[in-house]
Amino acid sequence: MIIAAACDNNQISGHFGHCESFKLFYAENGKITSQSNLPNPGHRPGFLPNYLADQGVNVIISGGMGGGAIEIFNERKIEVITGATGDAKDVVEAYLRGELKSSGSICHEHIHADECGRHHDSGNS
Repeated sequence: MIIAAACDNNQISGHFGHCESFKLFYAENGKITSQSNLPNPGHRPGFLPNYLADQGVNVIISGGMGGGAIEIFNERKIEVITGATGDAKDVVEAYLRGELKSSGSICHEHIHADECGRHHDSGNS
């Protein structure tokens, strides 16, 4: 099983498409066996879900994600977990223990992508 975590440094990113990289965790029998780092090749509508599916990803974990990306992941039979926060490895281990559930967090407006996840005030209204 390959679990991808959308990350900024080693922390789960608040927005899937704008993360710095994807940490790929390879797991067998409920344990992480290895991991690698996959730099984000760039955010384009519909691209990243198919790119990760082509890497063999079975699960994607992120803070927030647009509805279009979620639909593509669902079509590709990839489990989507949103609403996650914290250290990527800790979050993936919680998923493997069955302790991580998706909040269903969907980012509706990509023009305000900087507000996804953390919802900090950018001063724009």
